[in-house]
Amino acid sequence: MATVDLVVTDLDGTLWFGEYEETHPDHVATWHELELRGIPVLVATGRRVTSTRNPLARLGLAPPAVMMNGALAIDLATGDRFHFHQYTVEDATSILAAFRSADLEPCVYVDHPRVDVFIGERTSTHPDHLADLGSKAERTDLDEIVRSTPVLMFGIMGHVPEPFHKVEHTLAGVAETHLAGSTKYGGSTFTVTPIGLSKWNGVLAFCARAGLDPERVLAIGDGPNDVELLDAAAVSVAPVDGHHTAVSRADHVVASPRDGGWAEILGFV
Repeated sequence: MATVDLVVTDLDGTLWFGEYEETHPDHVATWHELELRGIPVLVATGRRVTSTRNPLARLGLAPPAVMMNGALAIDLATGDRFHFHQYTVEDATSILAAFRSADLEPCVYVDHPRVDVFIGERTSTHPDHLADLGSKAERTDLDEIVRSTPVLMFGIMGHVPEPFHKVEHTLAGVAETHLAGSTKYGGSTFTVTPIGLSKWNGVLAFCARAGLDPERVLAIGDGPNDVELLDAAAVSVAPVDGHHTAVSRADHVVASPRDGGWAEILGFV
């Protein structure tokens, strides 16, 4: 077995479960045990900055984190950015047009000092998602935003999936699309990131920053957006109730996070 110098973990359905980031007590204890062994933990998630930072802070954790499926990576303890990947203005404009051609108005995730997300007047995202965004979302002219602000990701949460298929078709070869169910908001979750981008890009940036060997990474994740991560890792792990595309890639399949499965990674490091 390869020596593991870094553990990379997804969050939803992996470190925690359910609508309210429920975490098995063994998971936090395992995290601290890894730290005692000198093995850092890097988060890799599709979430934005605030929705990554706050639940981890409730667990007493402020790790480095790769967010929005690889678009942005920040050390949550210091605020230092170590990876950033934005759309070109041309691509951001095309993607906004693709959503509108399907009569959808997306959330536009940005690199901005005040907010995480800009929304239009008739946003298509679920009202509960909008409520969760709170003060980190601002209504404005999205055409102006894609022209003037670094855009990292587009997304809609809790919507019927049929219109997303049209957007997927329109954006083939232009951007990466991620369509999944959403247990919290109902309906489906749809996000769009720059083509060729994955969580592994952020992992490589962190390894370069920390002087770690990217060939000595253990990765654990449960979803389709974890596939590149699991394929690239020396040791890949998935929870038994993860998406079949993730489970099929895994060297090791562990118990559900509800049953403390994340803690089983101690046996593979």
